[in-house]
Amino acid sequence: MSCDPPSSSRATRATRASPRGEAEAPPGYRALVVVALSPLAFALVFACWTLFAVLGVELRRDLALGSAAFAVLLSTPMLAGALASLPMARLARRHGGRRVMLGCLLLICPFLWWIGHAQHYAEFLLAGLGLGLGAGSLAAGLVYVAELGPARHAGLALGLYAAGMVGAGLGYLLLPLVSQAYGWRTAPLFYLLPVLLVAGLLWLFAEDHDPLTPVSDPTGDDEARPFHSARRARTARLARLARLARRLAGWSPWRLALPYAFFFGAFLALALWLPGHLATRFELSLQGAALRAIPFTLAVGAGQVLGGWLADRRDFRSLRWWLCAFVLVCLFLLSYPPFELRIEGTHGPLSWHYAAPLWGFLGLLVPMGVAMGVGQGSLMRLIHRDHGGDMALVGGLALTLGGLFAALLPPVFVLGSEWLGLSTAGFMFLYAALVVCMLVMLADHALHRPRAQ
Repeated sequence: MSCDPPSSSRATRATRASPRGEAEAPPGYRALVVVALSPLAFALVFACWTLFAVLGVELRRDLALGSAAFAVLLSTPMLAGALASLPMARLARRHGGRRVMLGCLLLICPFLWWIGHAQHYAEFLLAGLGLGLGAGSLAAGLVYVAELGPARHAGLALGLYAAGMVGAGLGYLLLPLVSQAYGWRTAPLFYLLPVLLVAGLLWLFAEDHDPLTPVSDPTGDDEARPFHSARRARTARLARLARLARRLAGWSPWRLALPYAFFFGAFLALALWLPGHLATRFELSLQGAALRAIPFTLAVGAGQVLGGWLADRRDFRSLRWWLCAFVLVCLFLLSYPPFELRIEGTHGPLSWHYAAPLWGFLGLLVPMGVAMGVGQGSLMRLIHRDHGGDMALVGGLALTLGGLFAALLPPVFVLGSEWLGLSTAGFMFLYAALVVCMLVMLADHALHRPRAQ
């Protein structure tokens, strides 16, 4: 029996989504446009976030950066994105996801240009923070797809949207080629045209939901209204903040957001860290390492679609445990560094050297990526099912937690590697974080089990 009691917000979402009745429901082409354009915006934002990782060799050489300084540079887009996710999701709920997505895409354009011309480390940090504001497009797109996507296949639509994470693989494939042909400062400018193109398509073909209609003054006193409108606006804002604080104080929004945040944050951090890790561990060029990291991003994207599609057909709450257990085993095996075992035998010492080959490393990484993608897709469908009427809050909270976790990981990976002297310290930390996440899930299950029975 499930330990997560279903929320009553589904009826509220249905009422809000069609306030004028079934006769005026959004046409089918609108859902098709939403499902088609939103993943493109998602992919471009993710590709922009991988700029620093793919251009790491050039940046570290030209700026004389150490490992810790470079890790902070990798974390800046994710930190800004985490802080922007929840507010942008709330704005999308009130003013329309298309408007917020369009604004965020246009907002990152000057920062892309700035990266191509920046000279100092502080400039790159500020430009990275600006790129992180593109996460508002991710959060707004999540609300947009949840509200205007196909209701019968909401999980598939959300999975297709989140499959835009393969934009990280797009950066791995194209940016090294552009960098070699025209120089690394041209690579950020390479994204300007696609970002502007997708923004133009959203402006031309996508539509927003009907805005929330303000409550009219029952007295009809137009002369007194200007004197009290500012006070009413402040009172309404304070009331919304109070309701938001009450919702966040409860455990319900966090129940599904926490495991989603682990999968989302771990993928995002690994997508940035893997090229450098593969290049160092297996003595590859950065371009060769980036190409070998593409299967991991594709596996996560395919898993997103599969997880959303499966969650449309049944309530896969128990699937979280199996996915977490499988990912835990993969992380445990990936955490093993090369080592040598020496045993004093009766006829002399016996030694055995272990070093995971590249094919074995990728053989663990790809199925783990599929499991992480299935976890994200199914969990987001469950969030939509339980909290569809407040997707901006719970979905935005999941993206915020995931972004904060992802921003923490690159410095932790570097510090762990330098302090412990182990190249696999990042996988060890992810293993420990997943154990903590599963313990929280277990405590939640034990707390709600008697009530469910």
